[in-house]
Amino acid sequence: MSDWKRNMTPEEEARVVAALAEVFNLVRQGDAGSLAALIARGLSPDLRNEKGDSLVMLAAYHGQVDTLRTLLDAGASPDMCNAAGQTPIAGAAYKGFKDVIEVLLAYGADVEGASPDGRTALMVAAMFDRTEIVDLLVSSGANLGARDNWGMTAADAAAFMGGRHRGH
Repeated sequence: MSDWKRNMTPEEEARVVAALAEVFNLVRQGDAGSLAALIARGLSPDLRNEKGDSLVMLAAYHGQVDTLRTLLDAGASPDMCNAAGQTPIAGAAYKGFKDVIEVLLAYGADVEGASPDGRTALMVAAMFDRTEIVDLLVSSGANLGARDNWGMTAADAAAFMGGRHRGH
């Protein structure tokens, strides 16, 4: 049992869970001001939800640049993976949010951070033909020769996905 649940009644626990769900919705919606006020009152900027997504991951995945900056300014980790091992920079690459990636890199995100399958943000960007993001990541030091657990490089991933799309 989590420490915060130990001395709570079921009703108190339900209220806390509902309040935390609201915090994650603030991030998805980009309400940086309300989030900053909660952080000032002690909310951890590295909070995770039941799926293992950090506030930074959700801000990155939903393209909420101001909210992302609020979290990173408060000391949140730019590299905290979700339960599936995906990094915020890879999530932003998947969604095509170049501005989010620029912020993550400015706050020290690992351009080479990989998921458990070895896939990097560069590979994700290449898979989905996000050429501006590929260029940004390469200019920021991403390794074009890096291979995932299947031995595929970013170029291989792009060719594979391109071939799949043409075949449909």
